[in-house]
Amino acid sequence: MKYIIMADGKGTRWNNYKGIPKHFIKVKGETLLKRLVRQLRKYDNDCEIIITSHDKRYEVDGATRYEPLNNHLEIDRFTYELIDNNVCFLYGDTYYSSKAIKTIINTPTDKLLFFGNKDSIIAIKVEDKDLFKQHINRVKKLFLDGKINNCKGWHVYQSYENLEFDKKKIANNYVLIEDKTRDYNSPDDLK
Repeated sequence: MKYIIMADGKGTRWNNYKGIPKHFIKVKGETLLKRLVRQLRKYDNDCEIIITSHDKRYEVDGATRYEPLNNHLEIDRFTYELIDNNVCFLYGDTYYSSKAIKTIINTPTDKLLFFGNKDSIIAIKVEDKDLFKQHINRVKKLFLDGKINNCKGWHVYQSYENLEFDKKKIANNYVLIEDKTRDYNSPDDLK
């Protein structure tokens, strides 16, 4: 499998807290990025790992850094030119438990499968690249037409499951991860 670690965000909510990008938060002396690369290698030793970032500091042993061609909207973090079958998108600002990584790696899908808690999506497995692109394009168009107020991973899930866009609701094709796995968007999340 190919893993795409999305790490090319603007960091506006983080605001360079503690003088570092949020992807460089350390857990037991290891940055979130290095930890995620290590975990993926440990549980799927025959994989390709790509970190999407324009910042050369994001080069991590065991992964390749890729500079996305487009990064204007939050939904663009799903680097369009890298979308393919047998791909899993993960967030570089997320602390993943080992159990969560094993669940993500070992849970099969034949189309799209979303992983997360009731508030955040933490991974998306793609086995049908055309279907994933269709929903990304739909969400982007709805946003640009002013019909929804944001466009990110949760909106792709809502589009895929034909759910209302103004409520976070979990339906099918969603694996609930209820452990210490969590994302870091603001200093309050770290505190």
